[in-house]
Amino acid sequence: MKEKSLAFGICIMLMAATVGCNPAHQSRQNWAVHDMNRPQPTIVTAASAPGGPPSDAIVLFNGTDLSEWTSDKQGQPAGWKVENGYMEVVKKSGSVHTKRRFGDCQLHIEWATPAEVSGRGQGRGNSGVFLMGKYEVQVLDSYGNTTYPDGQAAAIYGQSPPMVNASRGPGQWQTYDVIFHRPVFKGKKLVKPATITVLHNGVLVQDHWIIQGTTLHKKRAAYTPHEDKLPISLQNHGNPVRYRNIWIRELPEQQ
Repeated sequence: MKEKSLAFGICIMLMAATVGCNPAHQSRQNWAVHDMNRPQPTIVTAASAPGGPPSDAIVLFNGTDLSEWTSDKQGQPAGWKVENGYMEVVKKSGSVHTKRRFGDCQLHIEWATPAEVSGRGQGRGNSGVFLMGKYEVQVLDSYGNTTYPDGQAAAIYGQSPPMVNASRGPGQWQTYDVIFHRPVFKGKKLVKPATITVLHNGVLVQDHWIIQGTTLHKKRAAYTPHEDKLPISLQNHGNPVRYRNIWIRELPEQQ
């Protein structure tokens, strides 16, 4: 009997942790089934073309200028090249980051590594998308290019390899669609780690991965307390990687 009671108790605890203790879920259960008094969802107009921004998105790059971006070099404007509807990394110009700050979000970004292959491993089309400037989704030419698994395209760098390699060939445009929930801190204590879901070219490659901490090179990731909202960064790794059609939707903060 004690074993059955213990097992039952564990089940209840797990259910509470995954459902009952989630305020968002609780609020959903406070309404009667098919209750017409329940608030209607906000209307959002989807894009007419695949990959386009919906009506509630903030467009961070529309192919014409870098007005939403700035350099990571103090006080300097973003130094990347803009032409033909894309921005391109300029060597030694520094990385770029958004002027606006974000927490929980849905991010769409398109990128292409150089059509002319140069280098190998991490030296081939290397860049990165940093959520909150800290948590990196790797950008790399991973088409026929072997490197350490947690450093290839669509990896959460240094932590989680993609479930599959969905890379297109050099010079071809690729997409990341990212759902990110920021970490939650109480003072210096981590209350809830960040999570991330990534679709690479429409293929699920990171499924609600629990991020282990700030991206570090050759070291285990570790959390350091930070603000609730921070800029998104694109890395300058010296390779002329291109980006286009970047938009973001701010998501309701989880409690």
